[in-house]
Amino acid sequence: MAFPDRSRLSRRSLLKASAAGGLVAATGGISASFGQGAPVNFTSWSAAVDQVRSHVSAFERATGLKVNYENFPWAQYRTSVVTRLVGNAPMDVLWVSDAWLPEFAEAGWLATIDDVPELMKYNADAAQFCTQSMVYKGKQYGLAYYGDHMSFIYNTEILQKAGITTPPTTWEEVVQQSLKIKQSGGPEFPMLMALGIDTWLIEFMSALVFAHGGRFVDASGNAIMADAGRGVVEAATWVREAIHTHKIVSPGAVETTEINALRAMGAGQHAFAIVPTYRLRALNDPSQAPAAGKLRPALMPRGPRATASATCGWIRFYGMTPGAKANAGRRANAVKFMEFFGGKDTTGSYTLQKLLLTDVGLPFCTTPLSNDPEVKAFWTRWAGGGDVIAQQAASAVKKDVIAPWFGEWNETANAAWQSVFLNRATPQAAATAMAAKWKDLKG
Repeated sequence: MAFPDRSRLSRRSLLKASAAGGLVAATGGISASFGQGAPVNFTSWSAAVDQVRSHVSAFERATGLKVNYENFPWAQYRTSVVTRLVGNAPMDVLWVSDAWLPEFAEAGWLATIDDVPELMKYNADAAQFCTQSMVYKGKQYGLAYYGDHMSFIYNTEILQKAGITTPPTTWEEVVQQSLKIKQSGGPEFPMLMALGIDTWLIEFMSALVFAHGGRFVDASGNAIMADAGRGVVEAATWVREAIHTHKIVSPGAVETTEINALRAMGAGQHAFAIVPTYRLRALNDPSQAPAAGKLRPALMPRGPRATASATCGWIRFYGMTPGAKANAGRRANAVKFMEFFGGKDTTGSYTLQKLLLTDVGLPFCTTPLSNDPEVKAFWTRWAGGGDVIAQQAASAVKKDVIAPWFGEWNETANAAWQSVFLNRATPQAAATAMAAKWKDLKG
């Protein structure tokens, strides 16, 4: 499942913790007892545990190496990992959220892999947004274990009843089709949005901004979110008008969380929604959703300035600790592990990436897998086909607000978005507040 940045330490807390720990992990100050024969110490959060354990066993059989595998619940994971990194615990490979990359890199808790050809070769097969999401200040820090993006989905039955034969391709068409659905006796609020102050809100709004051809920051990381024609004001305006002018989005959306929106869409109460792609499996499972079999993905609608159906993408990846990289034996073992898990295993196949999709529903970054017969069968069963999903992944964009100060900025952004949704502030005023906070934090 997807795990955006659900907990955070402030940048000041991270730096304070790093100083207290002397950045021992960053200096490679690990006991010489770690060597070629030592086990690989792998840490993850509690997701896909059965699949990971199975692949750990396969790795041990294939390489003769042992793995010390530990996992923590997501809610405690980040704090547990930071404590171990600062305390110089034996860690070689760990799961990392892309939202943490700048802070972890700045603190010296992750090693770069640019000089590891065994790992860098997999960039050739990876979706562009996945690779970009692992790069900070021009250096790459890992291999993806899964990558996902926001998908626009529609209810085929509701559209058919309204006489609509094809899903919308622009946000203007979303308005037009929604009004037609309302007029034909369909749902009162055809467009479903989860706009509560939820940890998913940045993905939802980033998808809308990117779909409007916009960005939050420029190539130098400077705030452009308040600039006219840059997408943020336009996306916020569309949402405000959808709620208050066209009335195609419920006013209650400002309190709707992602999981509650998922239930409503699965119940067949809405015609359109934006959801994480991995949710399609549950949405089209008859045992979980009454509308199963009727919910299909379409390319993200475009704003008037957009040239492509862009969306927001995110990843989770395997990172190596500097301590592991500094020791020749540990480095060799960690590289083998990362390749076996995040690249191809010793059979020459992307086995785990495929297994995570077919068993758990987690999309992958590895584009050649889209042509695998079992992958095609999976998407045919749960999404009516995988072509749209592959096309959308190709135009996904990483969140461009990921920075050491992201968590602090996002608190201001959440409040600003809400002020627009509640019609208490103009989109321009909200975007200006976001930009001011970004400039203050960036310095």
